[in-house]
Amino acid sequence: MEAPTNYNASDITILEGLEAVRKRPGMYIGSTGSRGLHHLVYEIVDNCVDEALAGYCKNIDIKIEEGGVVTIRDDGRGIPVDQHKQAGIPAATVVFTVLHAGAKFDSSTYKVSGGLHGVGASVGNALSEYLEIEIWRGGKAWTQRFERGRIITELVEQGPTRRHGTKVRFLPDSEIFSSPTFNFETICNRTV
Repeated sequence: MEAPTNYNASDITILEGLEAVRKRPGMYIGSTGSRGLHHLVYEIVDNCVDEALAGYCKNIDIKIEEGGVVTIRDDGRGIPVDQHKQAGIPAATVVFTVLHAGAKFDSSTYKVSGGLHGVGASVGNALSEYLEIEIWRGGKAWTQRFERGRIITELVEQGPTRRHGTKVRFLPDSEIFSSPTFNFETICNRTV
């Protein structure tokens, strides 16, 4: 196929926010096969492990339900829910909707960390049919839902709680992944 000769500025596409992730997922997770599918789990688990390495989390639970729904829960500090000054939205919403937003770019919050540093949670959100978060922080419970990277519900306070930590529940998008099945043994071997 011959390239068109009239290549100009109108041929340049700008993808905003998580749209680029959905258009070219392999750039962020390596593939849209089982390796990429497992990578979504690793990115969320890495955030929990970072909380554990920082001394704030003792338990990380991973559950893969029938149909491929993944739930990852930790008993860490919980993702911050206060307003992010620069973005003007809650910090938890920023973590799941803005590429390159996270607490791992300097050494003050996490001395050791894994994952894609500010890309993993938002990429997982972009590549999921739906993603739900539940955060227990500062004596309050908070929830929010996303679908294919878009905010469906705002971050909402659900009331008082004695718990602390974060739960992320998501269904990888069947429009993106060619192999929608997980190998739990592979996930456990990678995360241990």
